Amino acid sequence: MKLFTAFLTVIVLGFVGFVATIISLLTGKAEFYSIFIPAITVGLIITIILAIYGKAKKKVPKFSVIAFFSLCVISVAVYEGYQAYLKSIEVVSTQDVDLSEYLPFVKNTKLVHLEEPSTFKIEDNLPKLDGATALYPVYAAFVQAVYPEREYPLYDLDGVVLSSQTSHAFDRLINSEVDMVFIAHPSEQQMSSAKSRGGELTLTPIGREAFVFFVHADNPIEKLSIEQIQGIYSGKITNWKEVGGKDEEIRAFQRPEGSGSQSTLIKVMNGIPLMDPPSKDIVSGMGGIIRETTNYQNRTNAIGYSFRHFSQEMVHNGKIKHIAVEGVPPAKENIQNETYPLVSNFYVITGGSQNTHIQAFIDWMLSDQGQEIIDRTGYVPLN
Repeated sequence: MKLFTAFLTVIVLGFVGFVATIISLLTGKAEFYSIFIPAITVGLIITIILAIYGKAKKKVPKFSVIAFFSLCVISVAVYEGYQAYLKSIEVVSTQDVDLSEYLPFVKNTKLVHLEEPSTFKIEDNLPKLDGATALYPVYAAFVQAVYPEREYPLYDLDGVVLSSQTSHAFDRLINSEVDMVFIAHPSEQQMSSAKSRGGELTLTPIGREAFVFFVHADNPIEKLSIEQIQGIYSGKITNWKEVGGKDEEIRAFQRPEGSGSQSTLIKVMNGIPLMDPPSKDIVSGMGGIIRETTNYQNRTNAIGYSFRHFSQEMVHNGKIKHIAVEGVPPAKENIQNETYPLVSNFYVITGGSQNTHIQAFIDWMLSDQGQEIIDRTGYVPLN
């Protein structure tokens, strides 16, 4: 009878443990519970078999069982406590930016405006615009200067002026849903995708901006060389002490493929392969980040990247600081005098639209008035 009971215990608990392990694999906590559940299942089976054969009350088995289950409880508490800590860490994202504050023709808008009437106006057949979150204040100010005064809803897919973020805006241009988009230079994959669909794109640079790296305000690192940045993002440099910082593992977070800043990082790497992101379960709204990628957690050992105006002016977060690259901080004057080494153009991109106003609109963006809006918004004009 004891043998049958022991056998039944192994079958039942083994099955329950197997099912529980499968469930843990499906819930995204496999790294801990896929090991913990089989271990606790074996421990339970051994404990019950010891009890069946009257061995559980003996001193050595008794204290062994108590120690084992105490260790299990402590392990779960430590793991779940750490997970709660990770969830509590602040994430820098576009959720910190309320784009409704930049709507054209609304009271107290943050958009810059020209002191004199625009030399160019569009009254009908308005070109549909979309683009990156960081550039919305630029092209929304263009709209305020050139388009008729009325409401321009931000999230109406049938609207005239949207901000659906870089990758989605680019796809909408290729699908002829909009007439022009305002983004950083598309990735090679995006350009190849457009070419494969027969799309002929025209990229017109309209301004410049610094590509910046930032760390936690408590991180003692103040500057990095391009070679060091390449080492960090290739996985060659893994500890801050290797670049003059504290003895901490570097958490080098990345953006999703197709975002403007990720495409720019790839250019900074200059052919050096990027390492895989360190985490795949941090969700943020910054630039359309999804579960498969990671964003910038506000941790003392993290490093992230963006464009200067977005991370410095649009996202107000005192817990990050920009670092100097090759000893030069990413100040606006250093972009203008070309001493900061990581400066790139941003573009208005068109392709296949039959709207008759497009070329004249782009010419105006490159005029003194258009460049003044870019300058006063916080970016750097071409000239």
